[in-house]
Amino acid sequence: MDFWQRYRAIDARDPRFDGQFFTAVRTTGIYCRPSCPARTPKAENVTFYETSAAAHEAGYRACKRCLPEAVPGTPAWNMRSDVAGRAMRLINDGVINRDGVEGLASRLGYSSRQLNRILTTELGAGPLSLARAGRAQTARTLLVSTSMKFADIAFAAGFNSVRQFNDTVVEVFDMTPTALRGTARQQKAPVATTTALTLQLPYREPFNPGIFTFLAVRAIPGIETGTQSSYARTLRLQHGDARFKVEYDDGAPGRPLILTIGAVDLRDLPVLLSRVRRLLDLDADPGAVDSALAAEPRLAQSVAEAPGMRLPGAVDPQELLIRAMVGQQITVASARTALTQLALSGSETSVPGDGLDRLFPTPAQLSESSPLLLKGPQRRIDSLVSVAAAMAAGDLSFGYGDNFASLADKLLPLAGVGPWTVGYVAMRVIGAPDVFLANDAAVRNGIRSLSANRPVTNQYAGTPDFREVSPWRSYATMHLWRAASSTSPLSRTGATATKVKS
Repeated sequence: MDFWQRYRAIDARDPRFDGQFFTAVRTTGIYCRPSCPARTPKAENVTFYETSAAAHEAGYRACKRCLPEAVPGTPAWNMRSDVAGRAMRLINDGVINRDGVEGLASRLGYSSRQLNRILTTELGAGPLSLARAGRAQTARTLLVSTSMKFADIAFAAGFNSVRQFNDTVVEVFDMTPTALRGTARQQKAPVATTTALTLQLPYREPFNPGIFTFLAVRAIPGIETGTQSSYARTLRLQHGDARFKVEYDDGAPGRPLILTIGAVDLRDLPVLLSRVRRLLDLDADPGAVDSALAAEPRLAQSVAEAPGMRLPGAVDPQELLIRAMVGQQITVASARTALTQLALSGSETSVPGDGLDRLFPTPAQLSESSPLLLKGPQRRIDSLVSVAAAMAAGDLSFGYGDNFASLADKLLPLAGVGPWTVGYVAMRVIGAPDVFLANDAAVRNGIRSLSANRPVTNQYAGTPDFREVSPWRSYATMHLWRAASSTSPLSRTGATATKVKS
């Protein structure tokens, strides 16, 4: 977007752009979200920033009226496959808190000095400032949503000391933590422990709850559970096991998404929040996606029926690769049965509850137990064991900091991994928005289903790979899978009909 497109957005107070850029006003020294209800500033006094961290670096403070930090994140970090986009995905996943700037730079293949220069040029702030802005946002969320002690919030948000927490909150928000907590519309009841939290997750409307059904039909008993409006699971994080549940209330005012964290080490809280947002694609811009998809005659009806379709993410990249490999060329139900058997090699969680008592197996556990637990062609079992062993040994490393090309370079040479697997992993791990799984059986079934429902007088052909809706073909794939599953419960949704590389 250029300057005047953004200026028209703030003049219209359009909430669809909240989180996608920030408006700084020189005459007041504050920055706002695009939908801020304050009077629109004169254009000559406005500067737009890609991130709140850039506004901080330029000397601006957050608006107390619109609270620009309380918005969904930008969808650009999944759209962009450049260094800046990859870096932001890793920063949001807490890499700087765990490994520092040097660790982040190493994962991206740059020196820390080069990375700082790139991010400052592209985003207006260096990696430390971007991570600091993330900590401030987490702190604000906990201050207004919970009754946690300030010391607990400080360390949960990633600050090294309470003093650093206090100074950052005052600098960013121009309010003390006590005053910021006072801005909450409703004070929450005190929590029983610092590891049991209930938070509301911001998102851009519309939101289609079909993502819960997608996750529910693939849920592994003991590790996950889901319904048409909720999803819960256990998860292994750096400092311990975690358990969470997300519920969507379509009938409540504002249609809230409520995250209940049953257990988590507070040091892992920012990572958990980031991964839940990735899992449910909560930083997406459904307005932009639906607008492009609705203009495609083959998808128009599906978009009208299911606006706000989301792209399911992954809370653990290594787990997702194993699940993708197991699910190749078989139905969703068959894959779930195989994964349920495979999950027996996983350990019990230290934080059981709500019928969830296990963790998905580690790569080391999988490499040892897979031959005994899996059925099917020996070549496929050998491929999975080989991949699990490579991940356990550290010879295969991939994740949120990759782009499609680097994923393909790492995964395609592996036995048992083909183009479908790479595309599926790219969709779910890095949120790649423009993947089209042309050889997927359910995609083809979905195309036939949607074509059959169109009037004979409107038999528009279009290109086989749906390039008309680029760069949103991953979302088109979700609509096609939806169409296929509505006509055949046994459709091979997310399974390829072509042979994988042996």
